[in-house]
Amino acid sequence: MAVFLVVMIAVLVGTDQIVKNWAVETLQPKGSMDFIHFGDFEIIDLTYLENDGAIFGSMAGQRWFLVGFTSLVIIAGIIAMFVLIKRSKLLDIAMGLFIAGGIGNLIDRIRLGYVVDMFEIKLFRFAIFNVADICVTVAFVLLLIYGIFIDPKIEKAKRDDGKEAEKND
Repeated sequence: MAVFLVVMIAVLVGTDQIVKNWAVETLQPKGSMDFIHFGDFEIIDLTYLENDGAIFGSMAGQRWFLVGFTSLVIIAGIIAMFVLIKRSKLLDIAMGLFIAGGIGNLIDRIRLGYVVDMFEIKLFRFAIFNVADICVTVAFVLLLIYGIFIDPKIEKAKRDDGKEAEKND
């Protein structure tokens, strides 16, 4: 599973960087272009944005703090991924997505001083985001599912196994 996770992280970071490079070269000069529309009904547009902050533009201009914080979170995620590996495939995938998203945005912060965003949800005027942000968001949802539904079952099974072992002693 560890090899799969490393390959998954590399593919996702690579995809993120390819899409961001496309956005810089093709989308930046145009600013915005239609992407998914049904007639006059706009769902998603591609809109070039340079975000020098964190989520929803918070902490704008705090480049080195965000680089340091993101680096620490990625390191903690890598350690957690290898400590908790094989506990649950869902947890493994979530940690891999989380790390990939962090690395993708960290590369931009170090290289450019900002993160390149391009997906704009027009359906309900949401934020503009990128592939790395999608990875982190999906990871967060998977971690919630894991924490609410899967981890309690794993812990219960461990407790039950411990009680069974005590009975046999």
